[in-house]
Amino acid sequence: MKLINNYTLEIKKSKFIAYYFSINNIDEITTVLSNLKKEHKRARHIPYAYKLGNIIKKTDDKEPANTAGTPIYNVILQNNLDNVLIAVVRYFGGVKLGTGLLTRSYLNSALEVIKKVD
Repeated sequence: MKLINNYTLEIKKSKFIAYYFSINNIDEITTVLSNLKKEHKRARHIPYAYKLGNIIKKTDDKEPANTAGTPIYNVILQNNLDNVLIAVVRYFGGVKLGTGLLTRSYLNSALEVIKKVD
């Protein structure tokens, strides 16, 4: 596994920290997610999506249905990415964003984190 990039977005006091990893197997995904949970103990949600060959998974991690995992997964699909994990750590800022803004926040976090890094 290799961290390719990370990106932070703040919207209405909520902080979204996106991580983009190159992965080789399911064990690496488990390790990365475990490490993120340890590192971000106070985070409210850590939704993610990954594609490892034919193995695909996405989760909203208790965010409203299809507001987090689906937009992250769509970024993976639309950019033809494989062997990748994108996880977005969310720290709740006390202001509800609504499903539209919440979905856009996860989508934009995922889009920004996959941009080329030089």
